[in-house]
Amino acid sequence: MTLTLLVRAYCSLCDGMRAELQPLAARYGAEVVELDVDADGVLEEAYGDLVPVLLVGPWGDTREVCHYRLDAAALERVLEGMRPIA
Repeated sequence: MTLTLLVRAYCSLCDGMRAELQPLAARYGAEVVELDVDADGVLEEAYGDLVPVLLVGPWGDTREVCHYRLDAAALERVLEGMRPIA
């Protein structure tokens, strides 16, 4: 499972979401990939006002889970739905 966190430097909301996200990602074995929206004009245009933004899925096939603040309940619902059946 891949979680993509769209961030920018010097962003306290980004720092907060990153810190809250790590334990959940670890619990579900999800990989967190960070992308700096300011390093990519397309990302900045699409998401610049919403940062931080948490997306689920591999890049190019993602859907937004939340922005500004981590919605842990929404993320857990998504991750539970993606968990392989043992």
